Amino acid sequence: MAEGLSDKVKGAVNKVKGEAKDQWGNATDNHKLQVEGKLDKAKGEVQEKVGEFKDRH
Repeated sequence: MAEGLSDKVKGAVNKVKGEAKDQWGNATDNHKLQVEGKLDKAKGEVQEKVGEFKDRH
């Protein structure tokens, strides 16, 4: 059951990091940072889904 925990934690960290980058990029009008943040959030979503999948199988 804990096999997917690592992926879920990594996913959560990437989502938080991505949200911070996205918000900072928005506040500073830095479009590159916003894009990086959105990519980190997407990566985090995928990692969480992988973790959920591992937990179910």
